[in-house]
Amino acid sequence: MIIGILKEPEGEARVAFLPEAVKTLIDWKLDIWVEKGAGVSAFSPDEQYLAQGASIHSRDEILSKADLICGIQPLKQSEIAQTRPEIVLMGQLDALYNTDLTDFLLKNNKTAFSMELVPRTTRAQSMDVLSSMATVTGYKAVLLAASMLPRFFPMFMTAAGSITPARVLILGAGVAGLQAIATARRLGANVFAFDVRQAAKEEVLSLGAKFVDVEGATEDKSAGGYAVEQSEAYLQKQKDTIHEHALKADIIITTAQIPGRKAPQLVEERTVRSMKAGSVIIDLAASSGGNCALSQPEQTIDVEGVRIVGVSNLAAQMPQDASKMFGKNYLNFLKLIIKEGQIHLNFEDDIVQGTCVCHQGTAISPRIIQCVTS
Repeated sequence: MIIGILKEPEGEARVAFLPEAVKTLIDWKLDIWVEKGAGVSAFSPDEQYLAQGASIHSRDEILSKADLICGIQPLKQSEIAQTRPEIVLMGQLDALYNTDLTDFLLKNNKTAFSMELVPRTTRAQSMDVLSSMATVTGYKAVLLAASMLPRFFPMFMTAAGSITPARVLILGAGVAGLQAIATARRLGANVFAFDVRQAAKEEVLSLGAKFVDVEGATEDKSAGGYAVEQSEAYLQKQKDTIHEHALKADIIITTAQIPGRKAPQLVEERTVRSMKAGSVIIDLAASSGGNCALSQPEQTIDVEGVRIVGVSNLAAQMPQDASKMFGKNYLNFLKLIIKEGQIHLNFEDDIVQGTCVCHQGTAISPRIIQCVTS
């Protein structure tokens, strides 16, 4: 069986598998075809893949002959059309939000797995690419903000006087938010964090941050740990509370997203225009609508001295460790669907079923079925 590893599109420096992970796949008696230069941006040249037993091929060869293609970003529709009818495609396809791609896969009778659909269960933790990449993103977001802030993070006692610590407000205390809290605290900042889920409060406090409480949030235990949509009354109360804290903040890092839906707007235009000049906002939800009203995807803008960074793929800025983590998640998932060197799809397994967008044109994941029938 041939597993193909393709070079990711421009702007994506990660690769699905580093050479060390390829060695594991070779040990499973699989043929690994790597596109020329696929790992260069993650500091893994072709020679390292060859040394582990992989072979180097052109993109067209892999698209036309591979049995399974593992990637990160989704392929273009024109490239999917080049693949074999029996192909199994895997990646972070954003299948709930990228409905054009999902419709194309269904209409063209393809089999595809979207790794962001991995269920948030204990058994699936080792396969959860969202959590892995959120760890990288939360860490990198704080370093980016620190590099842009025109002042120190920690408190300093100097002969020239005392420097007070920076004040950081983090919106969303999921994996990215918690990593951002931990990193900002290590750098010596005073950290405040908000999340609609009361369950997050204990984790926020354990990391040394203060929890911003807004009473009246709707919670749903069936949401798998994600936030859910809230009432208009609560949203306004939430925005007012965030506005008050933002006026004192030097940095705001926003991480709040709802799978398959537009990101909730937490930072209003009035809030941005009232913040201190020199403040920095890192909006990690910019690509799905943005938590900040003025964010622009993949752009940095200046609004009256407040810089807003709309960024969606900070993990690509740490390609070595991010690729290592992604590849480990992939290996753990592949153990479920590769048996004795062949693909065996057991849709009675909740992880396999939950992650599969479609099989030969039939929607499989309950979340995808709900999306395409609604």
